[in-house]
Amino acid sequence: MSEHTAPSHPKIKVAIAGASGFVGRALIQKIKQDVDVIGLSRSPARTSDGVEWRQCDLFNLRQAEDGISGADVVVYLVHSMMPSAKLTQGTFPDIDLLIADNFARAAQKANIKKIIYLSGMMPDEKLSKHLASRLEVERALASHDVPCVSLRASLIIGKNGSSFEIMQKLVERLPIMICPRWTLTRTQPINLHDVVNVIAGTIQRDDIATGNYDIAGPDVLTYKAMMLEVARLTGKKRLLIPIFLFSPKLSRLWVRLVTGASRELIGPLVESLRHTMVARNSLIMEKLGISPKSLTESLRESLIESATPSPEKNLATNSTGRARPEINTVYSVQRLPMKAGWTADWVTTRYASWIIKFLWPFIIVEQSPKGDLCFKFRPFTSKLDIPLLRLTFARDRSSKHRQLFYISGGLLLNSRFHPRGRFEFREVLNGEFILVAICDFVPALPWWIYKNTQAIAHLFVMTTFRHHLKCSPASK
Repeated sequence: MSEHTAPSHPKIKVAIAGASGFVGRALIQKIKQDVDVIGLSRSPARTSDGVEWRQCDLFNLRQAEDGISGADVVVYLVHSMMPSAKLTQGTFPDIDLLIADNFARAAQKANIKKIIYLSGMMPDEKLSKHLASRLEVERALASHDVPCVSLRASLIIGKNGSSFEIMQKLVERLPIMICPRWTLTRTQPINLHDVVNVIAGTIQRDDIATGNYDIAGPDVLTYKAMMLEVARLTGKKRLLIPIFLFSPKLSRLWVRLVTGASRELIGPLVESLRHTMVARNSLIMEKLGISPKSLTESLRESLIESATPSPEKNLATNSTGRARPEINTVYSVQRLPMKAGWTADWVTTRYASWIIKFLWPFIIVEQSPKGDLCFKFRPFTSKLDIPLLRLTFARDRSSKHRQLFYISGGLLLNSRFHPRGRFEFREVLNGEFILVAICDFVPALPWWIYKNTQAIAHLFVMTTFRHHLKCSPASK
């Protein structure tokens, strides 16, 4: 190296969960020249385009650890994610909490310097289930000693954004629109590229303190006013007739029928529309020197971009939606209460002793000195025992706060598939709750029999155990 050549500094490496979503794709285009990008996807990428794509299922803690290994900063763009399973038992808040906890645990192990999460704006009122879940995810990501910056946005205006596309389709397809009460709710939308600029600035700057920040555009207006502006910019005359009802169920049905959007997308979105989503401050945007675009600029830009195809959509298959399963995989996530003095290993021990008594004499449950559990059917005598399920305790992957078992055998397991099914108890939100999760389980029973017998039996067992825990005293 010449003595006059300035020393080169290695680029920081950024891993993006949700990299193939509409914000993730825009973020990659913004930062890939300045940083080394790792894109996390459930499926291998079709093209690289300067990005290191890694196959990663965030429901699997080991895959999350491998996915972000070597990164300096991670960006979490995952919302309301559902597993690629034929049957999913559990609510979307519990499922989102599980994968956010996986991500935070992986970030702690990888010594990540910073987690950046694109969250939702939090109003000063009782939160909808959707926004309450976003807030829980913020807390989960910050619960494992990794600095976390949460960027809270309202409606994001940009090409391929679900909210923008739904609004555009409503205006295009309905000359006369009956507008429920939520269309009069005030919001403060933000341009997609402004969001990306804030995330990019937060990645590069070390002086952005841990915490949450509102990000928003300059205009505060109602959803009705936004739709009228879309109509004006597209040259369409539209009559919007307000009615003084919220009727979330009717709104969900109406929006689904008109736009063709999925129930999983529409449900949480419509539920949150009753909230006033106005920023308290925009200090982080001022600190980063970002002057946000107006609503009219944002809509005009998005309408122009939506009219042209985008090759970057093929960077990778969608990592945040529900993929069509190839096998009959089952996921189940149940939330259990915690009391003072309890830990995951205490609850697991309690479960083992309880299940042995609860299923007797129909099912015999045996626990080995190593902690393994075996569920057996005993028709008459122990000589005729039929092993139904074997749970092998994973001591090397377990701790006081997380107890993991591999579903390793038995008549009810289809063992021809990989990865192995997992059954675990884990503390989340610093011990506020216990999540009991079954992941990647492939039943051996014919599907219609499994769904109407074993699947129902598992929910019954977990519901009964939850009641048992509620009646149990706190540990001294």
